[in-house]
Amino acid sequence: MSTTTILVMNGPNLSRLGKREPEIYGRSTLEDINKGLVEAFPDIGFGFFQSEDEGDLLLKLFEIEDHGGWSGVVLNAGALTHYSIALRDAISAVKVPVVEVHLSNIYAREEFRRKSVISEVCLGVISGFGAESYHLGVRGLLSYLATRPVS
Repeated sequence: MSTTTILVMNGPNLSRLGKREPEIYGRSTLEDINKGLVEAFPDIGFGFFQSEDEGDLLLKLFEIEDHGGWSGVVLNAGALTHYSIALRDAISAVKVPVVEVHLSNIYAREEFRRKSVISEVCLGVISGFGAESYHLGVRGLLSYLATRPVS
């Protein structure tokens, strides 16, 4: 049984992956991405959570803080990335490390997408590698977990 557990969280519209603007977001569904992570990292325990609702994401972060059992979070907050101060504050309020990921390169898109209000409270940001962004986010999180001081 794995001692490293990662929750992969996805925000609004990510349930539409594979259907929504495939020229930007690719043809992989969220289920495809999740399955790919499990296959690529067989020694990691994964959980998956997606919601169209900002409040559900906040509650999930608080739940994993309060109940423990998670080593870290890989988060694609979707559009909430660009304006949700509530999500930013929730990430800041929990001790679990969070890696921000995006399928598209948000810095090469519309002006409003170039600003992330959550980046400064996340461990790091991966952007622009399609479904591979999630894999890179997991790798970054695992590297951090392997080198951080034990408290």
